[in-house]
Amino acid sequence: MRMKHEHLIKEVEEDGIAAELGIEPGDTLLSIDGEEIVDIFDYRFRIRTENLTLLVRAKQGGEYEFEIEKDEDDDLGLVFESGLMDEYRSCSNKCIFCFIDQMPPGMRETLYFKDDDARLSFLQGNYVTLTNMKDEDLERIIRYRLQPINISVHTTDPGLRCMMLSNRFAGKALDKIKRLNEAGITMNGQIVLCKGINDGKNLEKSIDDLAAYIPNMQSLSVVPVGLTKFRDSLYPLKPFEKEDAIEVLDIIHTAQRRIFDRHGINFVHAGDEWYLLAEMPLPEASNYDGFLQLENGVGMMRLLYDEFADALKEEEGDVNLSGSCSIACGMAVGSFMNRLCGMFMEKFPGISVNVYPVRNDFFGGRITVSGLLTGRDIIAQLKDADLGEGLIITRNMLRYGEDVFLDDLHVNDIEKALGVKIIVSDSGGAAFIDTLKQAVI
Repeated sequence: MRMKHEHLIKEVEEDGIAAELGIEPGDTLLSIDGEEIVDIFDYRFRIRTENLTLLVRAKQGGEYEFEIEKDEDDDLGLVFESGLMDEYRSCSNKCIFCFIDQMPPGMRETLYFKDDDARLSFLQGNYVTLTNMKDEDLERIIRYRLQPINISVHTTDPGLRCMMLSNRFAGKALDKIKRLNEAGITMNGQIVLCKGINDGKNLEKSIDDLAAYIPNMQSLSVVPVGLTKFRDSLYPLKPFEKEDAIEVLDIIHTAQRRIFDRHGINFVHAGDEWYLLAEMPLPEASNYDGFLQLENGVGMMRLLYDEFADALKEEEGDVNLSGSCSIACGMAVGSFMNRLCGMFMEKFPGISVNVYPVRNDFFGGRITVSGLLTGRDIIAQLKDADLGEGLIITRNMLRYGEDVFLDDLHVNDIEKALGVKIIVSDSGGAAFIDTLKQAVI
């Protein structure tokens, strides 16, 4: 039987339900309970039951039905050739602030792909504008209760949103937020702030408009636009300065107080970069409503600091542990990393740690976060530095699941160029302490 939607099985997780049934990589999923599976939305919904029947075509030929009894939340242990079980949908917008449009030529092809796929919001936490979402997609999200969905709002002014996204349908797409709210779907919002465009009074209005969807809209982040040096022929955006950051934070903090009085949550949160630019202290952990937007750079520094300080209190210290190591980081967090390392060295006086903030020459000096550093800049700026017995980098500098930087250099390329071992630090305060100790062993 040949079906319109067939899904090649790439991997079968060891000891999973599918493995116990004898399903193998190379087999093809044809249907569940007699229904074709269009994409990951359908698949996740169909397996969320205690009894189901799989129709599978074996790679050697022949079709087999498997009747399965399981707990409702149990996964089947199948990994498909495509994570979406369908083609990725590219973005139809031409946003004036799009980071991909600011990429230099000659990089790997995947870095130029613009996704705006609601299924990636559900699977990976990506933010979507809703302009690429069909009505049937919206209804499937509601019917399957696929949540939370993360939405790039930017402004609630329909006309301004059309201008910012360069899409005449972008304003109308805001109606989809109303529909999701009416259906009780959990959402998170994002505003990429552009100086003189959607800030000031417009930001105040956007915050108030989106707060009307609480509790279904559970959080809203405000992050500054990232501007690289590759902006020839693009919209003339201006960088935020210290006084601008102070003004933005005042708007956000004022809104937080107003919203907290009414709803008991702060709701709107500033990306960490605003506090660094304004040279203002980070809020306490309680301000972040459970850190709902960590992957968006909201509260990452506060959480790391608190985890680091708590974990360091549990350390007894080791007078016999000695040596030196170094850390490469983005310019924005240089002083913050120095503070953490100073606390560490008080506990472990035999270990010396040098922090090296690396200037982003590849994208331009306005890009100051660690996650956008390239291997070439690290090599160029640290080739004559005292790196000690190991150089620590953070995992967010590398492609997910791999050891490759944005410029396609590998970790071992950096090791060879600098003549030092590279240690990749996982997220979390305790993991960072362990990394610092391992760097000198």
